[in-house]
Amino acid sequence: MNKDKKLNIAIIEDVEDIRVNLKEYLESMDAVGEVLAVASMEEFFEQGNIKTPPDVVLNDIGLPGMNGIEGIKMIRSLFPDTDIIMLTVFSDSDKIFQSICAGATGYALKGTPMPDIYKAILEIKAGGSYMSPSIARKVMNHFIPEKKYKTDGLTPKEKQIVEALTEGLSYKLIADKLSMSMDTVRFHIKNIYRKLHVNSKAEVISKAYRGEI
Repeated sequence: MNKDKKLNIAIIEDVEDIRVNLKEYLESMDAVGEVLAVASMEEFFEQGNIKTPPDVVLNDIGLPGMNGIEGIKMIRSLFPDTDIIMLTVFSDSDKIFQSICAGATGYALKGTPMPDIYKAILEIKAGGSYMSPSIARKVMNHFIPEKKYKTDGLTPKEKQIVEALTEGLSYKLIADKLSMSMDTVRFHIKNIYRKLHVNSKAEVISKAYRGEI
């Protein structure tokens, strides 16, 4: 980034207090030139007098009309060199990855201190990226293989008991169905808990429903 060039920023945010406060704060920063602040994607795209593409767009997701994720691609098509930082309340993985896949270069949660947002803008224009710490953790966890416990060690009889548990059968009914004593059922269930690293019947059933057994 040219140190002498001031950054043009656009804010797309429907909450007026956030929009106004962020605009005023950024306009007070030395590295920032013009700041356009609008309440919707439609209003942003109606700004026909935008002769200079914004360097950075701070973009909400939950907007009236076109949502922020849909708007990313349009912004990218109009201004290929513009960086987009999502500034939103949404912290779920779907929204994060939809935004990144659509072309966002940063993701910050509302409530992020304004100095941190400013630093994020400078960092991104210097070639880096930015994510709120909790968002970065979610992204990292996404790429860490989920720890799966091997269940191949279950014997055929233990698998029958698991199936009976998912059917809602009591220990007595399982014993009757499989022609074994209650003590034998308890012995097998204790082994099942140990092999599956669980502590309750509910956890066994949950694993079965998730296809992990």
